[in-house]
Amino acid sequence: MKFVPFALEQWQSEHEQEVAFNLADSGVQPVSVKEMLASEEIERRMREVALHYPVVNGTPRLRELIAGMYKTNPSQVLVTVGAAEANGASVQSMLGPGDEVVAMEPSYRQIWGITQNLGCKYIPFHLDQNNGWKANLDELEAVVTPRTKLICITNPNNPTGMILSEAEMDRIVKIAAKHGTWILADEVYRGTERLTDIETPTFFGQYDRLIAINSLSKAYGLSGLRIGWLVAPVDVVDTIWRRHEYATISAGVLDMFFAEIALAEPMRAQLIARTRRFIREGYSRLEGWIQKHSPLLSIVPPESTALAFVRYHLPIPSTTVAEELRTRASVLVAPGEHFGIEHHLRITHGLKAEYLREALERLGSVFEALASTKTTPAHAQ
Repeated sequence: MKFVPFALEQWQSEHEQEVAFNLADSGVQPVSVKEMLASEEIERRMREVALHYPVVNGTPRLRELIAGMYKTNPSQVLVTVGAAEANGASVQSMLGPGDEVVAMEPSYRQIWGITQNLGCKYIPFHLDQNNGWKANLDELEAVVTPRTKLICITNPNNPTGMILSEAEMDRIVKIAAKHGTWILADEVYRGTERLTDIETPTFFGQYDRLIAINSLSKAYGLSGLRIGWLVAPVDVVDTIWRRHEYATISAGVLDMFFAEIALAEPMRAQLIARTRRFIREGYSRLEGWIQKHSPLLSIVPPESTALAFVRYHLPIPSTTVAEELRTRASVLVAPGEHFGIEHHLRITHGLKAEYLREALERLGSVFEALASTKTTPAHAQ
């Protein structure tokens, strides 16, 4: 069978361990185990955890904590191995060959790839770079028809950092409701707001045909735990649960132990505050770097996430530029092509100050060299 690889994840998995600086990741400076073991009581409890199979759909306490964030019942929650499994299992349970799906672009292209491999008809609607990456909802309304089985939204958006307004969310729901279309809302960047301390609202509760997805990877700095979840109607949760059993059986028992710690107050609020601090300080450094290299580089300032979708003004493909940066500066960034848009790079900035500063200096030197040369880089030939 023809298979479309996940280009972004392939790029990262092949190179992220061999570079001096990894700015291709999508979260903030990771939290350490020491930070999570905030008291002797927590450490004592961890030492007593039995390393046996855990509850397959998520421990009762963890599902209770997640349900509380959505004001719903734990029976509507399924704990997965990261949001990656939640997205994948959801799409595969709802779509088959020939089915029509409409999705936001640019975006994290996991769903794009899965639908290609399923044989679905994939139709994008776009964020408008010339309008602050605002969603073109007129286009969405035009492409959604009674044949559309699923609308896929990423809010806040990866890679642009755009956040939908409540009015925009309401319009998306009305467009879906007009045709009885399901919505898949990837909300893993809720809590990463750069300009406000108000958490981005969830789509959950605004529409009955909806799956909301989240994880500990982005807003919590705990990507190594590989804990995600979905919240949906009970019958949908049960359907996806059956796929969960085939794919992974369950998340890890220690992963779920730490997830319970992370999502209980006051730890949850502390982790989100930590993430926002890294994002705000990191973006300030990155913005100064972009200004230093203007007009070669420019950006639409992100409203959220530890990501900057930086535009470079050179007639070179983004995969070529990323390869030049990797080989000449030993810095990994994510090419815009992997998000469906050219002449952009996704650069993570929510990292320790010295690490980010040196990585950006290396990137700047290569960019200036690329701008001054009159020859095409070897990787573009």
